Amino acid sequence: MKVLVSGGAGFIGSTIASACIDSGITPVILDSLVTGRREFAEGREFFEGDIADGALVDRIFAEHPEIGAVVHCAALIVVPESVADPVGYYEANVAKSLAFVSHLLRNGCGRLVFSSSASIYEPGADFSVDEDSGIDPQSPYARTKAICETMFADIAATQDIRVLSLRYFNPVGADPKMRTGLQLRRPSHALGKMIEAMEEGVPFRVTGTDYPTRDGSGIRDYVHVWDLATAHLAALRAFDTVLGDGRRSTAINLGTGTGTTVDELLEAFGSCVGTPLGVVRADRRPGDVAGAYTRSSRARELLGWEPAYSLAEGIRHSLEWTAHRDRILAD
Repeated sequence: MKVLVSGGAGFIGSTIASACIDSGITPVILDSLVTGRREFAEGREFFEGDIADGALVDRIFAEHPEIGAVVHCAALIVVPESVADPVGYYEANVAKSLAFVSHLLRNGCGRLVFSSSASIYEPGADFSVDEDSGIDPQSPYARTKAICETMFADIAATQDIRVLSLRYFNPVGADPKMRTGLQLRRPSHALGKMIEAMEEGVPFRVTGTDYPTRDGSGIRDYVHVWDLATAHLAALRAFDTVLGDGRRSTAINLGTGTGTTVDELLEAFGSCVGTPLGVVRADRRPGDVAGAYTRSSRARELLGWEPAYSLAEGIRHSLEWTAHRDRILAD
C-alpha cells in the first residue's frame, strides 16, 4: 500500500511518513517546502510543489497508482501569525485544501485522513472536551481547521470520498529514532520556548496568567508526536471499518486525556533537566486561549489506539532532538 502525505516534509507529516515506513507502508510525500524541510524527505518518494497544483497531483497519481489513501497535513499552523495574516492562512489552509480535494476526486482517491485540531473546540467548565463538544475556534488558524472539516464533510456527503478528521491536541517530542523533529530552531510553543530559555540562560515567559484554570496558566493536552503518527497508522487500517455502513465522515480526538497547565509543564521540564527555570509572567498573546484536554474514548474504541509515551518522555525526546537537530538540518 502507498499513502500520499501532503505536508510530509514537515514536523508531523514526516513523523507519520517514518511510521508508515516502519510498518511497511510506502509514503509518497508532497510538500511545497514553505515550512517543510527537504532533509525530511530524503530517501523517500518526494514531489516538491503545491497541493493546489492539479497537474502535479495528477502526475503523482499517474506515477503511483497504488496510492490508496491521503493523509492531509499541509497547513500553516502558528496562531499569532494567523491573527496577523488571516488572508494568507485562509488561502493556504482553506482555498488550497478545496483545490486539493477536487484533484483527489478527479484521480479517484476516496480515502482522506485530515489533520485537524482541538483548537476548534469550545472547552467545558473543566476544560475537557469530546467530539460532541461545541465548536468555537478563537483564531484564524483554528477557524481554518473548522471550516475545512465542514467543507470536507459537505463534499463527502455527495461525492466519492470519505473523510476521517483527526483532531490533534498539542504535539511534543520527536521521532524516537531522531530521524525528524521540529524543524524550527526557535519554535513558538511552550516547550520549545522552555528549551530556548534554558539554552540562553534566561527566564521562561509565561504568557497568560489569568485563565480560570487551577493555577491561572493555560492548560493543554500534550501528546507525543510518535503517538500521533501511530494513530494515523491505526486510522488507515481501520478506515473502511470506521467509515462503513454508509458513514461518509467523522472526527476523532487524539490526546492523552490529561490536562497539563503551563506551570505544571514547567515543573515537569525542571524535573527532566535537573534545574528549574526562572519565570517571568506576561499577558496573553493574540489568539491565545485557555486550552483544553480530551475526555474522549473514541480513538480507543474505533481505532484501538492509546498513547504510549509519557509527558516526561516527550520532553526528553524534544531535548534530544534539539541537540541533534543541527546535524540533520542545514539552518
